[in-house]
Amino acid sequence: MTAAIYHNPACGTSRNTLALIRNAGIEPTVIEYLKTPPSRAELLDFLLRMGVPLRSILRRKGTPFDALGLSDAGEPTLLDAIDRHPILINRPIVVTPLGVKLCRPSEVVLELLDRPQQSAFFKEDGEPVIIPERIDGSSRAALEASLSAADLPVADLGLPQRQFYRFTDTVGGTAGFGGIEGDGPDRLIRSVIVVPGRRGQNYGNSIAQTLERLAGQDGARTLHLLTTGAAPFFARLGYETCDRADAPAAIAACEEFKGLCPASAVYMTKTVKTAW
Repeated sequence: MTAAIYHNPACGTSRNTLALIRNAGIEPTVIEYLKTPPSRAELLDFLLRMGVPLRSILRRKGTPFDALGLSDAGEPTLLDAIDRHPILINRPIVVTPLGVKLCRPSEVVLELLDRPQQSAFFKEDGEPVIIPERIDGSSRAALEASLSAADLPVADLGLPQRQFYRFTDTVGGTAGFGGIEGDGPDRLIRSVIVVPGRRGQNYGNSIAQTLERLAGQDGARTLHLLTTGAAPFFARLGYETCDRADAPAAIAACEEFKGLCPASAVYMTKTVKTAW
């Protein structure tokens, strides 16, 4: 398989993406885009193949974006600015026969590779790369067993508006489970569990952050959860403790709020991270 990565060696996400490509046994063409930026025609072709607007691949932090007054600029002005300041392009962009993507987070690159990873992969900061697999009725038994062993609710798993995932490492080993409940701007993060043997290896962080990303991609704007013993863990991920009486109606109507979780459970919320 051929692959090209528009790379910044000073960027950890870009380095992790390059390492994931190589972990699949692929040696890509590495283009240091600050030295050799894509042409305007190439960039527009990438956007067409991604199906996204130009603004979605721009980087604000650490660039002259604000100094140039680009917040409300149109595409011609943005393209002119990129010609002068290629650092405005976010990184890394990866191109393969399967498509083009801005690979943030780095594991997005797995969608562009036609070969499996050769070994379990950990990012430079020690965070494992995981792969979410949707759980259907036939594969729910393992989820129920893990949740029951951890004294987490299982009575409502089959009700509507719930999507659960099995998370594997990059070679298929089960790392844990987690779920998202709801279909509007407010979603409940639930059933987050790391299986024995994977605990203490940052898999919990990866599972929670992947659930956040999946919910955000599906239109969530605020995430909610109840926890009886993991409040410090979720606080480290940016969740804030709130009064249960302030929960929006869609969340307060969830089975966990109505009785599956004890009244002593801590209610926490987090705003979904967006590009801007």
